Amino acid sequence: MFIVIAAASQDLDPRAYVKAPVKGTILIGGYAHSEGGVVTDPTLPLENLEATVNSATLGVARTFCMRGRSAQALVVLPYGWATASALVGGQPQSASRSGLADMRMRMSVLLVGGKAVTLRDYPKDTARTIVGTSLTVIAPTGQYFSDKLINLGTWRWSFKPEVAISQRIGKRWMADFYTGVWFFTQNESFYPGTSVRRQDPMVSFQGHLSYTLTPRMWVAFNSTFYVGGQSSVNEILKDDRQSNVRLGATMALPVGKRSALKIAYSRGAIIRIGADFSTVSVGWSSTWFGR
Repeated sequence: MFIVIAAASQDLDPRAYVKAPVKGTILIGGYAHSEGGVVTDPTLPLENLEATVNSATLGVARTFCMRGRSAQALVVLPYGWATASALVGGQPQSASRSGLADMRMRMSVLLVGGKAVTLRDYPKDTARTIVGTSLTVIAPTGQYFSDKLINLGTWRWSFKPEVAISQRIGKRWMADFYTGVWFFTQNESFYPGTSVRRQDPMVSFQGHLSYTLTPRMWVAFNSTFYVGGQSSVNEILKDDRQSNVRLGATMALPVGKRSALKIAYSRGAIIRIGADFSTVSVGWSSTWFGR
């Protein structure tokens, strides 16, 4: 078991596949605070493992036309600082880390109901059902010490193909459902630096129900379930297969004509193995459209 700055499978991202006008550039910034316990493999000599994790992110996204469909590319680079404490062999121990975390890249395209439109034609769009797909890639750019169990990075690549459907219900409601699978490369420098850690694929499901208050203001109730991801170190299987549920809520608020704030809260509802964190996050975005 080891701690990283973010658990990718725990994403809660409502309205991730809503169509946006093409030729848009979005600057993104955010902050997240997570704290709570970590349920570890019971064979490890760790007890009462608690962690506090903070991260600041900066990213950019671009909307464009891909063979007549609306598409988006996103790159986000986080910086994190974290502290953790536990009883190790009955003795209290603590550690802290600060530095870059793993970079995230995402490419999405809307296959149904996602005809590419410009900002001028966007108000005329009447699509009520959207089917989309995406590929998320996490690169091993984060701070990593091979002789430590607590790190900000994972020292491996992660890939998640995903399919999604978004359905408008009446004038104000929207339901989102996403299904994806995380695949992981192996970490060949795992603790104490000479071990090889492998992890099985992890399936994730997300469901969101959101309500539009004004054209640019909405609230959402979020849930995710992720299962799988059992790991092995030097071919020895660990008792760390995950089967967890998280619940949360999100609110989006307009700030001026082209900026917005997004405030979110989530917490673990059912945690078998992994981070049983409560998370509060604030995100900001500003969008420019080219001619």
